[in-house]
Amino acid sequence: MVRFRDVLPSVTDAEPDEAVPVGWAFLYFFCLLCGYYILRPIRDEMAIEGGVQHLPWMMTATFVTLLLVTPLFGWLSTRAPRYRLLLIVYTFFGANLLLFFVAMMGHLSPQWIARAFFVWLSVFNLFVVSVFWSVMVDLFTPAQGARLFGVIAAGGSIGAMVGPLLTAGLTYLVPIPVLLLISVGFLVACGFCLHRLDRWAKAQPARQGSGQGEPIGGSIWAGVRSALSSPYLLGICLYLFFLTTTATFLYLEQMRLVSEQIPSPEGRTRLFSLIDLVVNVLTFLTQVTVTGRVISRFGLASALVVLPIASAIGFGVIGIMPFLVVFVLFTIVRRVGEYALAKPAREVLFTVVSREEKYKAKNFIDTAVSRGGDATTGWIVSWVKVLGVTAGQMAWILVPLSLLWGLVGWFLARQEEKLRRG
Repeated sequence: MVRFRDVLPSVTDAEPDEAVPVGWAFLYFFCLLCGYYILRPIRDEMAIEGGVQHLPWMMTATFVTLLLVTPLFGWLSTRAPRYRLLLIVYTFFGANLLLFFVAMMGHLSPQWIARAFFVWLSVFNLFVVSVFWSVMVDLFTPAQGARLFGVIAAGGSIGAMVGPLLTAGLTYLVPIPVLLLISVGFLVACGFCLHRLDRWAKAQPARQGSGQGEPIGGSIWAGVRSALSSPYLLGICLYLFFLTTTATFLYLEQMRLVSEQIPSPEGRTRLFSLIDLVVNVLTFLTQVTVTGRVISRFGLASALVVLPIASAIGFGVIGIMPFLVVFVLFTIVRRVGEYALAKPAREVLFTVVSREEKYKAKNFIDTAVSRGGDATTGWIVSWVKVLGVTAGQMAWILVPLSLLWGLVGWFLARQEEKLRRG
């Protein structure tokens, strides 16, 4: 009989004793992103239903919500062990989905529910994915992270492929609100995978007395202070801010063009599902064949710099041809580069910091900094357009900004190497 723990090391860089935790982490991320990507095409359509002109307000509401939620998470992390903390998080978000299901089935204020759902899913995505990677960098060492995070991320990529397919298929069979209940089921599965990983961690002799799985302790504001006082963490903040700023410009312009050129909600939802599917298929192929080898052979800097360089080239093309098809193709290239290379590389950056920084500072950076960049960019784009600046002209401004972003990535890779060795 072929066992999973025998097969995995033969097709990845995992050691035999790493097969079990990597397998559960793979499944965990699959369930998490499958549940999310069932809802993502709906969220993008809700952005249009709620009014494209209101997107800066929706992004600002997302940012404010995160500012309120992040201290609460910090407070919980000072008191609850890791396993209990994450069960609280998943239970909370699952209950939110049930409330949205009731509101949508009851047709309560559709436009406001659309805006609220956009905000909620934007918070949900960043928060639960950030927490997932906090668990991963807590469970695995820096050396293991460099070898295994690409494989684990591939589990999310497969889930992200299955999610849009489920959405596209099930909308022919059940009302859209029922998809929310299916996502709740995937959150329950995440809780089971987390339980198995927690059991594995507690059974490892090397981890006994290490403090992993215990309450993290400290002040609820410790993560914010750490992020703002450490040059290394500030560099990560700046890297993510550049990534978010450039991505938000693309998103806003793409949504505007889609709303103008595709009149039906069904047509828009199909386009969003197709984009998600293409991105996630290409991401998966890249993760299983390229990610680990790029980081291992060419260093962390290469994975952190590729996306900024590709963005500089892409914005130059948009500056010349600001058409919907160009925005869609560039969005696909960027998202593949982010998920397959930049994201796993960013997670490796956190393997050399303390546990408190892994959970609290990382959560603040991944959530508040990211959505703060969204809100800021949304308003800047709106104000600049009032002055008559075109999308093509704004794209040219983002070319040197992308090159500066690449320099930040190179700096972070050098600092990570120093911290790891020293």
